[in-house]
Amino acid sequence: MTQIDDYDLKILTLLQENGRLTNQELSDLVGLSASQCSRRRINLEQANLILGYHARVSPEAVNLSMIGLIEVRLLNHTSDYVTSFHRMVAEQSAIVDAYKTTGDADYLLKVAVASLAELSALISQLVAGHRSVAHVKTSVVLERLKENGVTIAPALHVKSA
Repeated sequence: MTQIDDYDLKILTLLQENGRLTNQELSDLVGLSASQCSRRRINLEQANLILGYHARVSPEAVNLSMIGLIEVRLLNHTSDYVTSFHRMVAEQSAIVDAYKTTGDADYLLKVAVASLAELSALISQLVAGHRSVAHVKTSVVLERLKENGVTIAPALHVKSA
C-alpha cells in the first residue's frame, strides 16, 4: 500500500468533499504549490486511492427516487451459486450498491427504481428468477438523511435539558 502523508490525506479529504477542485484551488487549501498538488493527485490516482470522479445526481433527476434495501440469503455458497449471483448483481442496473455481509443475510443490496411496482418486479426477479437466492427481506427508504458522507436532510434540533 502506498504511504500517504498529511498533505495527501488533506488532498483526499478535500477532493472527497468537492471533486471539481482545480490544482490551484487545492494548493491554496493544502499549502503546497499547484504543481506539487498535481503530482500528488496523479500519484494518488495511480495508487488507486482516488477511484474516480463523478457528479452526485439527485435520484429525482433521473426518476429513481424509490430506494430499497434488500437483504439476500443464498440457498448455498457453492462457487456456481455465488458466481451466478455476483454476475446478476453486476448486470442489474437497479442495484446501485451491493455488499457481502455477516449476520442473517449474505448480501445487502441498495436499489434505486422509479416506483413501487418496479421494486416489486425486481424482488420477484431476485426470488423467482435466480436459482441461488433462498430468501429476501426488503425495506423501503422513507427518507435519506446522509449518503456518501454528505448530510441530505436538515439536522434534527434536539432541545437540551
